[in-house]
Amino acid sequence: MRLSLATEPASPDRANEDFIGATPDAVVLLDGAGTPADLESGCSHGVAWYSHTLGSTLLAGMTQSTDSLTAILAAGIKATASMHDFCCDLSHPGSPSATVVMLRRTADTLDWLVLADSVLVLDVLDADPMVICDEREALTGSRYRAPMNAAVGGTSDHLQALSRYMDAMRAHRNVDGGFWVAAVDPLAAEQALTGTVPIDRVRAAAILSDGASRLIDRFHLATWRQALDILDQDGPEELIRRVREAEHSDPDGSRWPRGKIFDDATAAYGRII
Repeated sequence: MRLSLATEPASPDRANEDFIGATPDAVVLLDGAGTPADLESGCSHGVAWYSHTLGSTLLAGMTQSTDSLTAILAAGIKATASMHDFCCDLSHPGSPSATVVMLRRTADTLDWLVLADSVLVLDVLDADPMVICDEREALTGSRYRAPMNAAVGGTSDHLQALSRYMDAMRAHRNVDGGFWVAAVDPLAAEQALTGTVPIDRVRAAAILSDGASRLIDRFHLATWRQALDILDQDGPEELIRRVREAEHSDPDGSRWPRGKIFDDATAAYGRII
């Protein structure tokens, strides 16, 4: 694959909780689940530490092992949990967590894994783009979003509504009937969406955190086909620039209600060669 990638924090004064890493034949993206300041997490390291540590562990596993992506994710979650088991409360419902997308090229196939709401888009021959996203978090969250969506973005009311939303979501994290993310339990890996596509059917692949995919799936300012064209012609930086332009045009969330007015945004694009 010929790879290009870009990542940008929501603001320059805070850590980027996304992770993106790649080799010529593998890409890993994690989007850490940020915790509002008024909610405890039980972890002294923070979300950025978790997503970056797990992400680098997964990338190493993908390059050093021929195990399934599910097995590599399970091993990575277990290894990362062991790094802060004795200094953090891993039983806390707010322990750091992250979405995961893994993509690996073999001689004849592209193997993929998606856990939670980051997005994998495959530009396949003679068909519409194949869009893969785990929608369980969005479906669960739809029960609790109304007060947050009704509040004016950036106000104390909005921040309080966001905090209540995230607190309510904790009860549904990594339980049957809820949604699944990478956190401390390696069994979450078994809940990931996985698949394999013949390499000769794929032109390119895009991996987007939800802060980058919002241009398409929340703002509806581009189709998936148009997003692939932007990435191919102008690169991931241009896709993120358009996201920021849209966010700045709606600073109070009145046009596009959302929990985070600005979000960490990460995009990777791999052309099959």
